[in-house]
Amino acid sequence: MSTPTEGSAIEIRIRGRVQGVGFRPTAWRVARELGLAGEVLNDGEGVLLRISGDSANAAALLDGIRLKLPPLARIDEVESKRYDGKIPTDFRIAESAVGGAHTQVAPDALMCAACAAEIEDPSQRRYRYPFANCTHCGPRLSIVTAIPYDRAATTMAAFGLCGACRREYKDPADRRFHAEPIACPECGPSVRLVALGRSALPHDNAADDIERGARLIRAGAILAMKGLGGYHLACDAANADAVVRLRRLKQRWGKPFALMARDVSVIRRYCRVRAEDERELASFRAPIVVMRADGPLFLPDAIAPGLDTLGFMLPTTPLHALLLRNSDSPFVMTSGNLSEEPPIFDDDEARQRLTGIADYALTHNRVIANRIDDSVVRFIDGAVRVLRRARGFAPAAIPLPPGFEAAPEALAMGGELKAVFCLIKDGQAVLSQHMGDLEEATTFDDYRKNLRLYRRLFDHKPLAVVVDRHPEYLSAKLGREEARASGLQLIEAQHHHAHVAACFAENGRALDAPAALGIVLDGLGFGDDGTIWGGEFMLAGYRGYERLARLKPVAMPGGAQAVREPWRNLYAHIDAVIGWETFRGRHGRLDISSFLSSKPISLLNRMISKGVNAPLASSCGRLFDAVAAAVGVCRDQQTYEGEAAARLEAFAAGAAEASPYDFALVPTEGGLVEIDPAPMWRELLHDLDEDLPPGAIALRFHRGLARALAETAVRLATLDGGPKRYDTVALTGGCFQNSLLLEEVGARLRGAGFSVLTHAEVPAGDGGLALGQAAIGAARLFDQAGQLKG
Repeated sequence: MSTPTEGSAIEIRIRGRVQGVGFRPTAWRVARELGLAGEVLNDGEGVLLRISGDSANAAALLDGIRLKLPPLARIDEVESKRYDGKIPTDFRIAESAVGGAHTQVAPDALMCAACAAEIEDPSQRRYRYPFANCTHCGPRLSIVTAIPYDRAATTMAAFGLCGACRREYKDPADRRFHAEPIACPECGPSVRLVALGRSALPHDNAADDIERGARLIRAGAILAMKGLGGYHLACDAANADAVVRLRRLKQRWGKPFALMARDVSVIRRYCRVRAEDERELASFRAPIVVMRADGPLFLPDAIAPGLDTLGFMLPTTPLHALLLRNSDSPFVMTSGNLSEEPPIFDDDEARQRLTGIADYALTHNRVIANRIDDSVVRFIDGAVRVLRRARGFAPAAIPLPPGFEAAPEALAMGGELKAVFCLIKDGQAVLSQHMGDLEEATTFDDYRKNLRLYRRLFDHKPLAVVVDRHPEYLSAKLGREEARASGLQLIEAQHHHAHVAACFAENGRALDAPAALGIVLDGLGFGDDGTIWGGEFMLAGYRGYERLARLKPVAMPGGAQAVREPWRNLYAHIDAVIGWETFRGRHGRLDISSFLSSKPISLLNRMISKGVNAPLASSCGRLFDAVAAAVGVCRDQQTYEGEAAARLEAFAAGAAEASPYDFALVPTEGGLVEIDPAPMWRELLHDLDEDLPPGAIALRFHRGLARALAETAVRLATLDGGPKRYDTVALTGGCFQNSLLLEEVGARLRGAGFSVLTHAEVPAGDGGLALGQAAIGAARLFDQAGQLKG
């Protein structure tokens, strides 16, 4: 060991994603190249560098590190000061120091190119080893239990290192230096193929259990496969019988299946792969990428019923790569669960719950500490946009905008659907992984478990809890309980204001920036007036908002049942526009007339007229449902949230150019502007009478709604004839995950001279809600602190 010396020295504090990603060996190599003496170590705040010399030495070291920054690392903050302690005579990597957590946990990462080459090379000791990894790739959040991120704080602690792995682990020049999940066939986890509900595995002389599993899939079997953050269910995507059987056994009737392919050349057979898509597929985040399904070959319709897109990912781990290495067709790789439940990650539960769905299981003995679903992205309007933020993204922190640097610690609970919570820590927002819908008991249990985990990992001590105003959201109820039990301040954020604030925060809009317009389109949220909102125009900042316009409210007969059964929304819109009897007289020959006549119309009429279980809703999502039902899409029911809208978008995308339908902009007595769809409905019903193709009707609707939204934003900007009230418009809410709508509204607004803010790193839907809640809560806490000082 080197002997410390005294003299001129500098201590450099680096915060960010700098632990478990190869940062210290990079600093070690750069420092040695520069001939510097000193040390580098991990602690609860990130990384500390102590070097001999002056600020010029420090600048040279930082420049060299940034130039050679490991792929998973990210530097957020650097501080330097004089160091009066002893410095080693050479440069060394010191032991980690304990302390409060102020650093980041890296997300799980795609197998890197070096490890991919290694498992294919017979001369390497990790040839065909399914758990090869290094500091540039492999499991992180899925195996971590505490920080600092060391092997003892992961589920790999159960596997002692062999001599060869230990030498790699201790060598700063090796890419596996302090790679906490390091393993090899001699000392690491192993894979096992087992039969589920069968007496024995079929005889097969394949080289190993992975190849045996691949052969079973190609023969038509369904395989339960233990992945990085949970089990998948896999089958041959080109085998229609296997796909249909998987749907029936999993009880997933309409939602598209995710696919995994050996490489991009296989994906190109089925999809148009843009350069942006290919970059995202191969990125360390390795998400499911949604692409247009217009390749030369076709997969069975049961893969993605009614849609014109497919969601593909590349092999995310060596195990996946080895499973697919000899397969020319893709595999379905859907979550290992019954429909609407979270993916199973416990081995005992997998045997109990997946027997009867899967024929066999390809499992292993590395414990998954934290369940993590696959992320989903799509290239829309010039950017790759996150639709579901999970593996590869979480728990990477998002820097908060200017003005939030000193934000106190706070906890935002998110919504009810697509549940995600958010911690504010050190001026950053830490979003959890997507967990699903909290109405499902297992998901709610997972949500509470992850809350405890994140607060422990990040040593989080919030001053306040921020919840949605909806009185029945389980996330809000839990947040209220937490505030009462812990004596924390409770802050309520209106649902759509939180969507706008999330879009502002993601785009770096400063705390004290002037108010901008938020257009929020989604399924539903609890409004200030006790009605359901979902088509809102808000002049907003982080501290508050003014509602300027809305979609005209229409009844939702049956309440929550209207979300599942689009025909109810169709009837409500017809009744609101022309009345049922008038509709039957004018359009009685249409199939929707006979279809609706078979429903309990008199009951719906009583519900609407008396306002019983038929809440008024300005919901854009329900308008999409109604139009979809009119053209025969998901008319009776939709099997997953947003199905009708997604299939209507697919209809529209396949249509030729069509003129937009008309919407009326009508001022109300309360001072709001309403977007009234009545003219649109009259034109749409006429088009149905004229047998216009459904795709053309769908496109006319999309274009008409986009025009109405943009015209409303232009009109509201100069409503009183004075100067513009805003020059920036934020587009947010789940309906803006619709590619046609986002592209056309954005183009119209930019053409009118507005700056347009949209989502990319955070979902536009409820998966991004917690970020906006957190920003609203922080702004509220700042104001309270200012009042106390005053």
